[in-house]
Amino acid sequence: MYPITKSQYETANRLGLEIFSSDKPKYKLDVYKDGDYITSIGAKSYKDFYIYFKENPELAYNRRQAYYNRHKKNILNGGRGLLSWLLLWNGL
Repeated sequence: MYPITKSQYETANRLGLEIFSSDKPKYKLDVYKDGDYITSIGAKSYKDFYIYFKENPELAYNRRQAYYNRHKKNILNGGRGLLSWLLLWNGL
């Protein structure tokens, strides 16, 4: 089960979303709006900002920039890419 942080809950709340640890084997989070399922995000086989930050804060910021550079098009197009950026990479 993916350990959701207080910061992730707060970000989801600001966006009008609810998040839960996903029961799907490949994903970290399930995202809901007004009780309706939207999508699942975050591959469990990869680290994210919060996991990196626990290990090494400086590395976490470097990995976040690398993630943004790799996924910029998906982030700017919205949808799952934007949700992953905001909820898994602290991209505010």
